[in-house]
Formats: sequence, structure tokens, C-alpha cells
Amino acid sequence: MALKLGEALVKESLITREQLKLALERQVIFGGRIGTNIVELGILTEKDLSAFLSRFFKIPAVAPAQIASVDPEVIECISRELAEKYKVVPFRKDRNRLHVAMLDPRSMQSVDEIRFITGYEVIQYSISELRFLYALEKFYGVERDLRYISIFGKEEEKETPKKDTKEQVMKVKEQFANAREKEEIIGILLNESKKIASRAAIFILKGAKVTGWKARGLDVENLDIAVAPNSVFSEVIERKNYYRGPLLKIPANDPLIAAVGGTPQDCLLLPIQIRDKTIGLLYADNGNTAVMDASLTYINSLVTMASYSFEIVILRRKILDL
Repeated sequence: MALKLGEALVKESLITREQLKLALERQVIFGGRIGTNIVELGILTEKDLSAFLSRFFKIPAVAPAQIASVDPEVIECISRELAEKYKVVPFRKDRNRLHVAMLDPRSMQSVDEIRFITGYEVIQYSISELRFLYALEKFYGVERDLRYISIFGKEEEKETPKKDTKEQVMKVKEQFANAREKEEIIGILLNESKKIASRAAIFILKGAKVTGWKARGLDVENLDIAVAPNSVFSEVIERKNYYRGPLLKIPANDPLIAAVGGTPQDCLLLPIQIRDKTIGLLYADNGNTAVMDASLTYINSLVTMASYSFEIVILRRKILDL
């Protein structure tokens, strides 16, 4: 199913074949559905994935509002054991019909068994793995892995920024635009990263090594780490894409594990690029056990702004040196 669904995503031009390859490789390491790994890589949003699943399965997708608040009487129609077994969450009933969100809506055997057990005619809706696990925890108390909390969050990300948020972003843009030195850019980036993480660090890429530059909540200054194959540094540098997830306890990550004092269950590493060339990396986490803010939109924007600001500073120096 994973490959077939992935091929359908490629066919609809929602992802590239290379992105599908990355998602499949990530799925081998971390597990989960292919769609979840695609969302984690930042290729699609959960909203876009949900819309695609509706087209793929040729049934309606459950709307966020429909699954956000469900009558306890409806939830009681399906026990926790059955919800986990059939990967289903009921969200509405009318007369003899029970409307359910299913991870595998094409499983007619599951539908028939649910119909037999509940006595209701079953109306299927598609749902993403991220939203299903959120609903399973909300209504049945089945705890999600930190991985799923960090990417989906406990609340929906607001699509329209508030006025004060827009004003704050504009102030930050002006700060980056007016920055005259590299250290000033790093200061802005580290200060603004407080909004999603309690700890952050900037690493500079120097050949086959990354060197700690500045940090907040961590001590990485002048720390040199070789970019070992299969390390989290290697993954981000080679793919030129961010990493979000647990800091895996493997030998290749040992230097970073030592630097951060453990293996955070939710960390973020983003490439800082100038004209498609990676010059540095931003690392962030909330310690070893806590997750970060669910939204990566702001921090991604910050890194993009910082990249442009670095380029401006470099060009300004070149002009002055002429």
C-alpha cells in the first residue's frame, strides 16, 4: 500500500520521485505510514495529505472540526480495543448509521466486523495517521509517541496569522535586513528560536567538519565534530533538507549526543544555505524529554531570512573590498 500510495502522490505531482525515495528511507528507520513520513519531511502539510487521501480512497476525508469534539455516546459505540484493532474512530451517528474515520477504509473485512459488532451501518471516511493517533489519544486515552505529538501538535496550527504575529515577523525581517555583521544575524536567529525551543545552537560547516559557533542553553562554542556517514549532520547536509525527530543513539551521533547531554526525543536540525550551498546548521530542542512547538513554519522562515541576510553581509564586504 505504501508504495502504491506514494506512486499516486508522484503521479499527481504532489511529490517528486526523489522525495518519495527519501520518505521511504525514513519509513524504514522510523516506521509509521508513508504519508506521516512525507509530512515530517515537510514535503506536504497534513491538510494536503488528508485531501489527497480522500481522492485516493474515493471517500470523504473526516474534517478537523468533525473529529475535534465527539459526543461520548458516539465514542462508546466502539470500544478502545476495537478502535485500536480496526484503526477506527467513530465521530457521528444518525439513526442506524455510524460515521467512522478509518486508516484503512478499503478493508471491507474490518467494515463488516464493525457492522456486525455495533449493529450500525458503517459510513467510512479517510483520515491521516497523524490525526487518527491524535483522536485515539483524545477519546480513548491511547498515548501517542512523542514523534507524533511534535509534528502534529495538540492543537491545529492557525492558518491565518494574528495581527500581532504579522507585526512581529515584520520587525524580525527588518532586523535581518539591517544586520551588518554575521554575529548580529546569529543573535537574531538564536533569540527568535526561543519561540519553539529552549535550546539552540549554530554550527558552521567547514569541509568534512561542523564547528560550534554560538548557542543558547548549550555549550558548543569551538566544538569540532566530524561529519560521519549516517549521522544526523550527514543526513541534513547531503539532502539539503531539515531533520525533525529523535536524536538516534548511534555511534555516528555520539559527538552531538555528548554536546547536548543526552538523546532528545524531539530535535530539529536545519541547513543554512546561500545559493543552494550549505554553510551552516541550526540545531534546536526542548531538552531530552520535552517536544517542541508543533509548527515549523516560523523557524523555517527565520532560517531563510538569515540565509539572505548572510548573503547581503558577504556581498557588502566584497563591495567594500573592491
